[in-house]
Amino acid sequence: GSHDTMTYCLDKSSAVSGNESKLVKFLNKCLPCIVHPIIMKWSITQVLTVTEQLEAGVRYLDFRIAHKANDPSMNLYFVHMVYTTVTVQDILWEILRWLETHPHEVVIIACRNFDGLNKRLHNHLVACIKEIFQCKLCPRYVVPTLRTMWHLGHQLIVSYEEEVQLEKHCELWPPIPYWWGNKTSTRALIRYLERMKRMGRPGKFFVAGINLTENLRYILVHPFGSLKKMTLQSLPCLKIWIKQQYPGPKTKCINIIAGDFIGNNDFVKDVIELNTKINPPLHC
Repeated sequence: GSHDTMTYCLDKSSAVSGNESKLVKFLNKCLPCIVHPIIMKWSITQVLTVTEQLEAGVRYLDFRIAHKANDPSMNLYFVHMVYTTVTVQDILWEILRWLETHPHEVVIIACRNFDGLNKRLHNHLVACIKEIFQCKLCPRYVVPTLRTMWHLGHQLIVSYEEEVQLEKHCELWPPIPYWWGNKTSTRALIRYLERMKRMGRPGKFFVAGINLTENLRYILVHPFGSLKKMTLQSLPCLKIWIKQQYPGPKTKCINIIAGDFIGNNDFVKDVIELNTKINPPLHC
């Protein structure tokens, strides 16, 4: 999985999200030439496009969806402190084109946050999802084995964090829990993930997030840093942790693993290879 999938196309001229703190908005308004570049450095979590991520092997997409304040249109964007240059609808069409050329691949989309969305905009978003993907959407009453989904022509599972829409549409799946450590150090993040494992895995889909998270103190101590530098420094230790994991239904097993800058350091390959622990490769 890729954490904050769409941050590769954040808009450098975008206003700060309406969901951010008053302090961040105030500083960005008073000192835009200084504050805005800092926001960009610590907001970008991916550099590969959504198609490139799918080609790399990512199968879980983390979509933080928002509507811009004071925007009279129905356009929806992705957001991580600032908004993206592309709309949600454009990316959904891009995913459809990829699925059509890869008919045996299954993708999970987690629609989250919904900054600035009202009932009308939720209805619009769900209508777009259903119109674009149609029978490729796997309803939540289907047990989603690959064999079943291939047989029925389903290729997409859409998780949606809004109860009203879930009740109205069987094509939407419940929110997928995300283990977010909110840590600035690799050791602290691994301790958090191990603690969550000891508590027992959820019964259905869930995500172990191996992404580090900056805070104001960390940014001030590392004035020339960025989220990318922070992530790349952590990858060797996290690579060891990933290889130690075990997939499956048991209490301490891992399900989806999501990270930042997924094109680096064999992250996707290491996660996929975990499946050989329960499905040994065939030697023909």
